[in-house]
Amino acid sequence: MAARGFCLILVSLLPLAAQQPRITNAKMQTRSASAGLEKELRTLVGNLVEPAWIGYAVPVIAGRHQMCCHSNGSACVCGLEGKRGDAQSFQAGSVKLEGPGHLLVLFRIEQKSVGKIRTFSEDCELDAGGLPLYWLTEVRPPESVALLSSFVGDREQRLSDSAVAAIALHADAAADGALEKLASNGQPEKVRERTAFWLGAVRGKRGYELLRRMLRDDPSAPVRDKVVFALSISKEPEAVGAMIDAARNDKSPHVRGQALFWLAQKAGKQAASAITEAIEKDPETEVKKRAVFALSQLPKEEGVPLLIQVARTNRNPVARKQAIFWLGQSKDPRALSFFEEVLKR
Repeated sequence: MAARGFCLILVSLLPLAAQQPRITNAKMQTRSASAGLEKELRTLVGNLVEPAWIGYAVPVIAGRHQMCCHSNGSACVCGLEGKRGDAQSFQAGSVKLEGPGHLLVLFRIEQKSVGKIRTFSEDCELDAGGLPLYWLTEVRPPESVALLSSFVGDREQRLSDSAVAAIALHADAAADGALEKLASNGQPEKVRERTAFWLGAVRGKRGYELLRRMLRDDPSAPVRDKVVFALSISKEPEAVGAMIDAARNDKSPHVRGQALFWLAQKAGKQAASAITEAIEKDPETEVKKRAVFALSQLPKEEGVPLLIQVARTNRNPVARKQAIFWLGQSKDPRALSFFEEVLKR
């Protein structure tokens, strides 16, 4: 009976233990944030006289996201102070059957202010470089989202970008609300662009819905350009339809061209149809050129016949010239046969 009780206690402690960082070379102290995360962090920041790290764990959004350091394709120790494994990579869809359950959020403090925000998977091994690490427990995810939001739009662009990324990786409805605000037209363009990327990369259906709204309402062509790319990395099946809509109807020729390019990376019958339609119907020659290039990016079994068709029949001489150029680059036997046919006329 006593053994069973011990096992129950051990099992109950496992989730808590899983949230602790795998860290070396650190002067670690644990503190509770039950009285409020921002209050605890600001108090610590105000009292620190030497560089230090402050961190905590929150549930991470589902999707087997791995955020760790890699060297030559192998995981290594992540040096928080840049000594080892300073390069950090983000991978969606790890080879592991199950991804980490928690996200580690770390703030580097120096001269009584936050200088860096870094995020890691809970299974990453970290090296604190001999600095103190204050590890906060009892952190509520909505408070984490609110704290990180306060750094977005900071004059230090890297800090702002890191905060947006960290918000997007939270498995909490508060993150969706924060990202919706960050995607709104009142935010700086750089913030909207960064938010768009993470909406497509990790936020699923809700992310797609916000991207569709941005594509419709955002007045900035550079932002809509980033929205189209974000749609291209979204796993939502409706994203292709939104990209086709942008290729057909966006008021910016550049955005229409970019939509065609990213559609080509998606391939498929829908994409090919939208691209050929743009070659025929778009009023801008530059968009037609981008569309022909997009055909060259399709798999050869799809793209080469369509390029030959454009080279044979399109009424726009620039489009025909571009199609011939990309056929020459393809080194495909069908392209050679087409050139022989043209030369015999």
